[in-house]
Amino acid sequence: MDRFGINVTLKHTPVLDPEFIPLMRFNQAFLEGAQKPVSIAVERADGQVAVRHTFVHGTPEMVEADLYYVERLIKTMLWMYGGYCVQITDQDLCDRLNKLYGVDGPQWFDVEFMHNVFEAPFMIICVDEVPEEKNCPKAMGGHLDGCRIGFDAGGSDRKVSAVIDGETVFSEEVVWFPKTNADPDYHYEGIVAALKSAAEHMPRVDAVGVSSAGIYINNRTMRASLFLQVPPDLYDAKVKDIYIRAIRDTFGGVPYAVVNDGDVSALAGAMSLEDNNVLGIAMGTSEAVGYVDEEGRITGWLNELAFVPVDANPDAMRDEWSGDIGCGVKYFSQDGVIKLAPRAGIELEESLSPAEKLKAVQKLMAQDDPRAAKVYESIGVYLGHTLAYYYELYGCRHVLLLGRVMSGKGGDLILDTAKKVLADEYPEVKLVPELPDEKFRRVGQSMAAASLPEIV
Repeated sequence: MDRFGINVTLKHTPVLDPEFIPLMRFNQAFLEGAQKPVSIAVERADGQVAVRHTFVHGTPEMVEADLYYVERLIKTMLWMYGGYCVQITDQDLCDRLNKLYGVDGPQWFDVEFMHNVFEAPFMIICVDEVPEEKNCPKAMGGHLDGCRIGFDAGGSDRKVSAVIDGETVFSEEVVWFPKTNADPDYHYEGIVAALKSAAEHMPRVDAVGVSSAGIYINNRTMRASLFLQVPPDLYDAKVKDIYIRAIRDTFGGVPYAVVNDGDVSALAGAMSLEDNNVLGIAMGTSEAVGYVDEEGRITGWLNELAFVPVDANPDAMRDEWSGDIGCGVKYFSQDGVIKLAPRAGIELEESLSPAEKLKAVQKLMAQDDPRAAKVYESIGVYLGHTLAYYYELYGCRHVLLLGRVMSGKGGDLILDTAKKVLADEYPEVKLVPELPDEKFRRVGQSMAAASLPEIV
């Protein structure tokens, strides 16, 4: 396979997507002939800085390849770490990148998103030398002492647990509809009701931990699909501090922590595995990811790998929200199954919801339908190549695979295929992909959330 004159060879290609070009393999082939040093830094509003030192070709015939490689690397860094200021040590590339990330440019979605999250103007600037890397991971979770509440806010239900000295004494799951409700008081009242329900089963409340889909900085809700319908003015006034207000209004000044649900999943995985350096990947409505580092700390990075590119194929499927192509959401979510099903000869009724379409393919897989097997095998090939890329980015020792796509026989086939691809194509990658076991389920998302804050 050829892209910008870069030849990529593979042992394993997805049977239903033979034009798939793993970005990891493209990058490796690109760097073989690259000799001009380039450094890139992505700076966050909280002072953290992510740095990559790499190479480009720097020759006239490789101008487009250089730009593609660097832009995909920057996009990966933005969605892995988050940031509002990109610094690069090459003026020509800087000028070209500013066109791509300018108003009406193909990457304008990324610009607006990062601007809203970090509440600072997005910029790409040329510098003589990038700053040193700086990370500020937080030791969170694993605290089991005292009377704690763990709240897990999902898109279709909310879960809450009352935990006393590491033992769950009460848990409750309530259906709610946060994504379709424009009134933030609906969300606030639901959160408070859950907190009070758990509190009734303990003599006191010492701490509250919250697991919620979205991006949280200093416990504030910067972006979250749970509040999708809330108007911007109400969002700023009532959503950004919604969890902080709910906890303080209900329990006063108890310690609390609000963390992305992907990070809490990774934390629950670390607690069940009794080991650290865990990447959790939930394949459901989207691709949700969390990471716990070698010291068992939450990094504060975005870890929004749904928007990280994984496929260098110029005809890769486009994501309707971001407008970009080849990004994780179309490979490691129900969208990936729905994309591949027609190619396998499975006709899905248009009137079905995405979740119902996934269930239809899962039902065929449960019946050992060979067409469904091709769908899951292809996703396994995607995953094997991409896990090697995630390993390069994170250096993770464990990968925990979660979500509806990974359930049943299909999930087993995805895992087995991914392991085979890793062994054949990337023997140097030392990580263990696995499915959650009963111990993980006992830990649970809401209990892991309860363990987030430290009682001082």
